[in-house]
Amino acid sequence: MNFTQIPKNAFDELQLDAGVLLKALDLETGGFKNEDIICATTGGISISCTPTYSDFAEDVDNAPNNMKEFKHLDGWECKMSTTGLGTSPESIRLGLGAADIDETTGEITPRRSLKQSDFSDLWWGGNRADGGFVAVQLLNALSTAGYSLQTTKNGKGQVSLEFTGHVSIQDQDTMPMKFYSVGPAENTPDSGTESTYTGTEEDETE
Repeated sequence: MNFTQIPKNAFDELQLDAGVLLKALDLETGGFKNEDIICATTGGISISCTPTYSDFAEDVDNAPNNMKEFKHLDGWECKMSTTGLGTSPESIRLGLGAADIDETTGEITPRRSLKQSDFSDLWWGGNRADGGFVAVQLLNALSTAGYSLQTTKNGKGQVSLEFTGHVSIQDQDTMPMKFYSVGPAENTPDSGTESTYTGTEEDETE
């Protein structure tokens, strides 16, 4: 028996480079427009989808901890975070969350109240080693950590960004993050797999 092996498709499924944060992504082609890029980033992008569970038997006499029949999924906390290098009005507005842009003056003003229009879907897209791509969609995203700009002498200003996905009352069974892994197109050199949805979308309803 030899356990010193790796999967034969290990290289094909490697995710390469930092990827990019986007406002829109075409899942059929992996394409996007330059204006869909939220901002340049540094240090990569952090993506997390963390479940919260309750143990309904935790106060029941003689019941072992983590008995699967009593496990309850409370929900998911889904986030994307990065350090941005952009200072466009739109990137600042996104970082603030509840804010408005004056298109005439370029003034971005935080708002006292939250609007439903402040929530929007965000995407991260990254390359696969085989020429395909992986993508993550954060649904109903909103900046929840505020706007923080750090400047340095002889350096670039850096903005801490953190976006949290939210469930909608209109679709309460859809959790706020989806994952995609798409193989390369047929005409990609050395491919041999179709450019179709080949990955899994998080099954949030179980």
